Amino acid sequence: MKKGLLLNRELSEVIASMGHTDYLIVCDAGFPIPNGVKRIDLALKKDLPDLETVLSLIASDFIAENIYVAEEVETHNTPLYNKIKQIFPGVEVGTMKHETILTEMAKKAKAIVRTGAFDPWGNVILQSGVSVPEWFDKPGIVVPDYYKDKM
Repeated sequence: MKKGLLLNRELSEVIASMGHTDYLIVCDAGFPIPNGVKRIDLALKKDLPDLETVLSLIASDFIAENIYVAEEVETHNTPLYNKIKQIFPGVEVGTMKHETILTEMAKKAKAIVRTGAFDPWGNVILQSGVSVPEWFDKPGIVVPDYYKDKM
């Protein structure tokens, strides 16, 4: 049996297949998932599972280099913004237009994980990263300045 917190087979497979800079979107129950993008549907009923639970489990098995949310999240859904910062400490949370997330970014995602969340602007883009200490641990390798704080 798999060791770890994340037991969902499809989600585990997607995370294992992620490369540096790939996108994984964790969304609310109303997100319009485009045809052709892998859908992992975890929604059971309103707020089950919620975004915090799903993001926390993903964080236990995923290296996020950047996170993106809709521009409105920081001011119009502060509880969600604060939860994201708590779940992914040290990861920059950037913003973009909500419409861009729903259209352009949805098509670029390796997969979209649908939760049962009824959360305004509850769509979180996780950009896959690398474990900097593991990638830059060989003698003679120079760590770029933009990664020095992650060593």
